[in-house]
Amino acid sequence: MSELKGGFTLPGEAGYEQLTLKMAEKWGADVIRDSDGTELSPEILDAGYGIYSTICIIRDHNEWAKKNMDKLQQTFLMTRPVMAEADKLNIAVMKDYFEEQFEVNSSNEAMAYWQVFDRTTDTLLSTDAWEYDEETKTVTIISTVPFHTYTVSFLGYRIWEEISMYNHVTNNWDKEHLLQIEPRYPEVQQFMLNWMEKWCKEHPHTTVVRFTSLFYNFVWLWGSNDRNRNLYSDWGAYDFTVSPLALKEFEEEYGYALTAEDFINQGKLHVSHMPPTSQKRDWMNFINKFVIGFAKKLIDITHHYNKKAYVFYDDSWVGLEPYKETFSQFGFDGLIKCVFSGYEARLCAGADVPIHELRLHPYLFPVGLGGMPTFMEGGDPTTDAKKYWNSVRRALLRAPIQRIGLGGYLHLTEDYPDFQDYIEQISDEFRRMQEYHKCGKPYILKPRVAVLHEWGKLRSWTLSGHFHETYMHDLIHVIEALAGLPLDVDFINFEDIKEGCLNQYDVIINAGKAGTAWSGGDSWKNAEVITRLNQWVFEGGAFIGIEEPSAVEGFDKYFRMAEVLGVDENIPSRVCHGKWEFTKTEIQNLLPKGCTIPKHADVSLTDGRAKVILEEEGSPKLAVNDFGTGRGIYLSGFSYSLENTRLLLNLILFGTKNEDRKYITDNANTECAYYPAAKKLVVINNSDSEQHTVVETDNGPASFSIEAYGQVSVDL
Repeated sequence: MSELKGGFTLPGEAGYEQLTLKMAEKWGADVIRDSDGTELSPEILDAGYGIYSTICIIRDHNEWAKKNMDKLQQTFLMTRPVMAEADKLNIAVMKDYFEEQFEVNSSNEAMAYWQVFDRTTDTLLSTDAWEYDEETKTVTIISTVPFHTYTVSFLGYRIWEEISMYNHVTNNWDKEHLLQIEPRYPEVQQFMLNWMEKWCKEHPHTTVVRFTSLFYNFVWLWGSNDRNRNLYSDWGAYDFTVSPLALKEFEEEYGYALTAEDFINQGKLHVSHMPPTSQKRDWMNFINKFVIGFAKKLIDITHHYNKKAYVFYDDSWVGLEPYKETFSQFGFDGLIKCVFSGYEARLCAGADVPIHELRLHPYLFPVGLGGMPTFMEGGDPTTDAKKYWNSVRRALLRAPIQRIGLGGYLHLTEDYPDFQDYIEQISDEFRRMQEYHKCGKPYILKPRVAVLHEWGKLRSWTLSGHFHETYMHDLIHVIEALAGLPLDVDFINFEDIKEGCLNQYDVIINAGKAGTAWSGGDSWKNAEVITRLNQWVFEGGAFIGIEEPSAVEGFDKYFRMAEVLGVDENIPSRVCHGKWEFTKTEIQNLLPKGCTIPKHADVSLTDGRAKVILEEEGSPKLAVNDFGTGRGIYLSGFSYSLENTRLLLNLILFGTKNEDRKYITDNANTECAYYPAAKKLVVINNSDSEQHTVVETDNGPASFSIEAYGQVSVDL
């Protein structure tokens, strides 16, 4: 048993009181929580631990909701395009959607927002050109153009709360489907306020109310066909926040009306990976203002009963926006984030709230998110836990987190004593790191880094969801690498550049596909942005561009930062233009053994000055270019790995001409953090085999041998 206790939240379970209290002691828990589908018995409640009680304020109110079905939450849906074969067309609006999730809203106020489009010409049809049959749930378009395609955009009630739906399906629950109610309606607000007051009175043991997020889920559309069940998901989308009332109040506040097409966007919707429109930004601000205003009333009730209010970032987090300047207005006492990766730990750690807590994986369910076995035959939860902790731990060395914990069904761990032992080891490692952070910040290298994309600070340490949902974007790989590096990292947008932020940074990283929010899209058309960045690099800054950085059409160069980077993309309009020849240049100690750079773009040198370090079939994959007293660095892609993480660090130091190599391991499979105030050096092995590494300290080199996924702490 560790001498240190606390900082650990254990999922308890009625019927397993002995196991619950045994694991609470073993893992050093100071808090016991319930989970979706579990309850805590009096024996657990009276055991002397802090008690987290989970509430989801929008669901678990079926009795009231069934009497007020017009107060359910809604969303705009669009039918799949249907081709007309004659001059008349019938479209069944629910054909493509999971009927247990959605129900058509054909009320008069909702029908005012329905839209029918000829998508071949992208033309909106007048309302007298079509009619809706309530009984068959079919739109008939009276006069169509043969072989044009048509869509119907309509409002649908969401009749099964999506997170409960997922948990229900995953665990084969035999229970009533949970409805979700819309808090924008005054009647719903009054019901929720009364419910919150009553709930607090009836839960005297509860020390922390764990709001399972707030009001609006991230968008998750399920389809009718098993072959394409997951039609669309985006953890940063606001599509589930609409209702006729909200649309009306938006128009009154902002002076213009939004339509279904403003959300549907030709069927593309508004995924976070797209640069946001001005309408989307307005809508997000509108929703955020409402969420803060009403949530504050619920939090005040919680505090009135001497309970703390923590919020879970995931699930129905939309409108919460922990990196928006308004976040502190909520008055939350803590933020909880479920984590698979290091950047998610950094997301939690950077939010302006007193307590930051991580819910670790694997979740105590029989199967994981991908449907593979975890706590059942064929599963290996201990190995899963090691890999997840390995991803998160490197970030925890850089930024303090006050608490960790688990969720789910504790009894599933009974057949896995090795898992129970490993969680004990994790909790002890975490508490030691926590003590070091309390003494002071870890040592960091001098370069100050900023990641530049369209969202800036608002999407710090994330793109849109977990790593496995955004892995196709190179920027998330970059962010995951940065999460554990000994560097200060900020996230900025193009307005920040125009307001003069560049003098705060030594390195700017811009990464992503052309036209995305991450590369920047049309923001690169602004001449002031280009001028300021060019001057900043010329005067000593380092600009690292990855994949299609600064790419936008309409200018002499496709990469607007081509002069700095020394390369530009070979777009079709330049297919007949000649290319500079080059010979590869070797730069000592730049490329770690085993590093790889994917080729996502085909580029050529702009003027022959850039030095090509790596290439593939005549296309530079890594090039460096001296520009004034600064440097431009181009990578054709980036994929997270231990070796590539070290490559990124090397490039940052090379770009800034920084010679400081203290407190960096000489083995890319390992990393370290030095806490000067605590005089502690922590060295971790991120690989699945024993590693030997050397760290250059103020006292000279220190050598270590560390077991697979191991951690060593020494005094200096």
